[in-house]
Amino acid sequence: MTTFRGQDAPATPAGTDRAEPGHPAAHTDRAEPAHPAARTGLLGRLLRGQSLSAWFVELMRFLAVGGSAYVVDVGLFNLLRFGPGELLGDKPLTAKVVSVTVAVVVAWLGNRYWTFAGSRQPSRRRELTMFALVNLGGMAIAVGVLAVSHYVLGFTSPLADNIAANGVGLVLGTAFRYVCYRYLVFTADGGAAPR
Repeated sequence: MTTFRGQDAPATPAGTDRAEPGHPAAHTDRAEPAHPAARTGLLGRLLRGQSLSAWFVELMRFLAVGGSAYVVDVGLFNLLRFGPGELLGDKPLTAKVVSVTVAVVVAWLGNRYWTFAGSRQPSRRRELTMFALVNLGGMAIAVGVLAVSHYVLGFTSPLADNIAANGVGLVLGTAFRYVCYRYLVFTADGGAAPR
């Protein structure tokens, strides 16, 4: 008589996800994830359980918020350096610190309440502290690029200052911020994704 596999094993009640010891499925506590992005592995860890399309939407929102902050940053930097009265005309680093600080407030509001609304931290104080530290790092990158360009390489024209601070420095600082926001600042497994 031929015995088929599983014929002798007692049936598990419907709705349970644990098998009897010795059963091939006994080593897992959960069923196989329905979505490939939810699987473990490098891609799963990078996406934090999101699908590629959800990650793409998050990235587009981040870039939209960043674009708004960029306009504030560049506009204020140029206003302080080259605008009426040239308030900080001879102090490019101070002008950059001020413009980045104001742009950070814009970025904080946009990212907290739109881009990463579904993964806000329960502790607003911790999240704000981490956000501020990350932005200090991003600002240090932009200011560092400007300092090297302006003082080390001697590129002191308005165009050179803008390329250094608002081109190269801002791109590097933005990449740094996104990675840190995603993996250090907005890391709570919150409720539904933002609308």
